[in-house]
Amino acid sequence: MEVEVDTSRGLPSFIIVGLPDAAVQESRERVQAAIKNAGLVFPRQRLTVNLAPAALRKEGPAYDLPIALGTLAASGQIRPEWLERTLSLGELSLDGSVRHVRGVLPMAALARREGFVRVFVPVENAGEAALVPDLEVIPVASLTTLVNHLSGVVPIAPARAAPRAESLVPVFASDFREIKGQEHVKRSLEVAAAGGHNVLMAGPPGAGKTLLARALPSILPRMTIDEALDVTRIYSVADLLPSDTPLIETRPFRSPHHTISHAGLVGGGNWPRPGEISLAHRGVLFLDELPEFGMRVLEVLRQPMEDKRVTISRARGSLTFPAAFMLVAAMNP
Repeated sequence: MEVEVDTSRGLPSFIIVGLPDAAVQESRERVQAAIKNAGLVFPRQRLTVNLAPAALRKEGPAYDLPIALGTLAASGQIRPEWLERTLSLGELSLDGSVRHVRGVLPMAALARREGFVRVFVPVENAGEAALVPDLEVIPVASLTTLVNHLSGVVPIAPARAAPRAESLVPVFASDFREIKGQEHVKRSLEVAAAGGHNVLMAGPPGAGKTLLARALPSILPRMTIDEALDVTRIYSVADLLPSDTPLIETRPFRSPHHTISHAGLVGGGNWPRPGEISLAHRGVLFLDELPEFGMRVLEVLRQPMEDKRVTISRARGSLTFPAAFMLVAAMNP
């Protein structure tokens, strides 16, 4: 998206066009207060903000920072050439500080493919954005610090990706080596883990089906860097990425309750979000008490299991999320 800002004579007003949703419309109040409280001057003119391309709907608060920068450039407080080949995103607080937004990693990757050389991101998101190579990532704490950086008063040091610890030993909730007995089942799970096969365990309550399933990720091979980036992108879009974990290096284990809806399993919503099968990408999806799940919920699993991806179609468009998961199910006889 490109943010265009124009100032003209007339009664002071602030108009945002380009199919913005409520969160984008509310950015007018946040931007105005943030600029004022950051010690800068909000122009008392007719201000028009266009979010291009206008045919696509815009959602979320990530447009606050680019709108503020466009406003400052249009009013002559910063130079437009300082923003060339630069992507900026972030939510503004009323005091001018920049807050965390979701989906930074895939946006930074897209910026690199589109020829951008740097990105301005919130400090909380700098770690995940720095995972993209050949891209200068500037962590922004507040609008004031960013303006000082652009003007050369107090430069901000670019964020660096944390080195991947090859010797890191992941910690699992249940470890396969701690399970005693059930040699036949453990052998079957080892074969399934080696080949990425799906598993159905049937046995009486208390036999250890859930424990065995929860311990399965501990014998799966460690994710490659490309697999880790795939998983991290999904969790970034779903806003489930921990602030202290810019890169997810352990395989996901998802265990939804049997009351889950089909939209919660495959994804959906007015603005489609990844479901449990996408959150289990490159990992394990565990369905305990399989017969208790609704028929429609089980039916929607068929295509993602075959195609390794799921496509969610809405009137506003369609989105495709990856879903290469290993299905493990348990049931009573």
